Amino acid sequence: MDGSYYTCFEHPRSDDQQMSAIIIGISTSFGVLCLLFGGWWSHKLIRKRKMIKQKEKFFKRNGGLLLQQQLSSSDHVNIESNKLFSSKDLEVATDQFNVNRILGQGGQGTVYKGMLSDGRIVAVKRSVIIDEERLEEFVNEVVILSRINHRNVVKLLGFCLETEVPLLVYEFVPNGTLAHYLDNQNEEFLLTWGMHLRIATEVAGALFYLHSAASSPIYHRDIKTTNILLNEKYRAKVADFGTSRSVAIDQTHLTTLVYGTFGYLDPEYFQSSQFTDKSDVYSFGVVLAELLTGEKAISSKRTLETKSLATYFLNSMEENNLFDIIDNQVLKEAKKEEIIAVANLVKRCLNLNGKKRPTMKEVAKELEAVLQMSQNFEDVLVFKNEMFDQYDVVSTSTIVGMDSGIASSLDTEPLLSSKNILRRIKTS
Repeated sequence: MDGSYYTCFEHPRSDDQQMSAIIIGISTSFGVLCLLFGGWWSHKLIRKRKMIKQKEKFFKRNGGLLLQQQLSSSDHVNIESNKLFSSKDLEVATDQFNVNRILGQGGQGTVYKGMLSDGRIVAVKRSVIIDEERLEEFVNEVVILSRINHRNVVKLLGFCLETEVPLLVYEFVPNGTLAHYLDNQNEEFLLTWGMHLRIATEVAGALFYLHSAASSPIYHRDIKTTNILLNEKYRAKVADFGTSRSVAIDQTHLTTLVYGTFGYLDPEYFQSSQFTDKSDVYSFGVVLAELLTGEKAISSKRTLETKSLATYFLNSMEENNLFDIIDNQVLKEAKKEEIIAVANLVKRCLNLNGKKRPTMKEVAKELEAVLQMSQNFEDVLVFKNEMFDQYDVVSTSTIVGMDSGIASSLDTEPLLSSKNILRRIKTS
C-alpha cells in the first residue's frame, strides 16, 4: 500500500511542460534585459539632454547669443565653424587643467599650456567667474581678434562657451612678457639694444596696423609691457584686447569711462574721457621710455614728483640729464645719436597735447630709421623688407599698394561661424 500511495501522486513532467518552462524562463530573462536596457537608454538620453541644456545654459551665460549677434552684424568677419572647441578638447589638451600646466594667473583668469590633438601647443585662458563687465570684454576680444591677422598680434585660435566660464585658445608665445625681461635683467640673459629696437619697431608696426590698416580702426587702450609677449625668437606679439574698441573710419575718438593702467594712461584721456589713437601713442611712449631706461612705469623708489616714469623722463630731458637715466646696457651698446633719436621720439609721444603727438605710422617709420643707424645694417634691411612695405597702405578698408606676401598677412583670418555655434554644442 505504501508503495502504491506514493506512486499515485508522482506524475513525471512531459516534454511539453519542460519546453514551456524553458520558454517562460527565456522570456522572463529577455524581458528583464529589455527593461534594464530601456532603463539604461532612458538614463543616457536624460543625461544627454541635461548636458545639452547645461551647455546651452553656459553658452547663453557666457555671451554666446551676444557673440552671435556681434559676429553676424560685422561686415568684416568671415569665420569658419571648426574653430569652436569643445570642453572635452580643452580638458584633454590641458590634462584636466592640471596646476602643473599653469603659465600665469591674473585678474582676468588663469592661462594654461596645452597641446591640441594635432600637436599644436596653445595657451588656454580660463576666465574668472563671469560678470557683465567681463562678459563684454570676452565678447569684445573675440570679435576684434577675429578681424585681425598680423604677425605681431597674438593670434586667437578659437574658444569654448560650453563650460562654467568661457575659455579662449591662443597661439602659444613661449618667452613670456617684455615686462619680465625688463624687471629681471640680472636673472636671465639681457635683451640687447638691437632687440629693444626691434621689439619697439614691431609693436609700433602692429599699432599702426590696428589704427590704419585694419578693416576699421581699432584702439588697443591698454598698451604696456605686460601686454607685449615675446616668441621663441624674441619677436613681439601685442596681446590682451579685452578693452580694445573698434571705431568707424571717420570717427576721431571714443567717449568712455576711463580705463587703463596707471603709469601708461594718457593724461588727456583721463581728464576728458575721450580716447583717441593718440592715447595709444602716449602709452607706447611710456613703453619706449622703459626700453631706454630699464625703469618701471610707476616706481616708489623715485620721488613723489617723479613716481611716474613719463614725468621722470621728461624732467630729465628738460634738465639735460638724459644720459643719467639711460640703462647701463643700452649705454654700452647703443650709439649716442640712436639714444637721442629714440629719446626725442619718446618726448613727442608723451606730449600732454594729444594733437602734437606723432601717429603710430610716424613712430614706426622713425624707429625704422634708428634701426638703419644700428650696426647690423644688413639684418635691418631684411627686417625692413619683412615689416615695413605695409606703411604705404592707402585705404583702411582694403590693403593697397603692397607686396602680395605682406598683403596676405594682413587679410582677416577666419575664426568661426556664428550660425553653427548652437548646432555644434548640441552635437558635441
